[in-house]
Amino acid sequence: MPITIRPIALNDAEAFHAALDSVARERRFLRLTEAPAIERTYDFIASNIATGNPQFVALDGNMLVGWCDICQSGEAGSEHCGSLGMGLLASHRGRGLGANLLAATLDAARGRFHRVELDVYASNIAAIALYEKAGFVHEGRRRAALHRDGRHEDIVMMGLLFS
Repeated sequence: MPITIRPIALNDAEAFHAALDSVARERRFLRLTEAPAIERTYDFIASNIATGNPQFVALDGNMLVGWCDICQSGEAGSEHCGSLGMGLLASHRGRGLGANLLAATLDAARGRFHRVELDVYASNIAAIALYEKAGFVHEGRRRAALHRDGRHEDIVMMGLLFS
């Protein structure tokens, strides 16, 4: 069955929550180590829908296998900026799905944001390559910014400007 990429709907909340929890519990890609309470997940999705923040999901049949979102900055003077977050279930990585999910989300962000930024762990070479291919550039590195499971991790800051 082909993968479907579409905007998230509120009735995706439980499946999104499960996917987020799965990726978070890997402790390799996200700051979260588990998904927040399901009520916060509903609030996050509802807020994105209400404000027009792009948030897309990837479905393999009826199974939600990934997501990508860009949330507007709440800081005064930075409303033109969005922060990107994404994740894919381990079973669906390495198939080009991330590129398609990212492209759909960035297309929806054009005209809404002037700048999209993200943080990625330096060890996540595949994600960095994906972001570079999409036009993101390296803007800095926070050395030893995270300490988890007995080791330090650098965080790479990347940004993309829409013309």
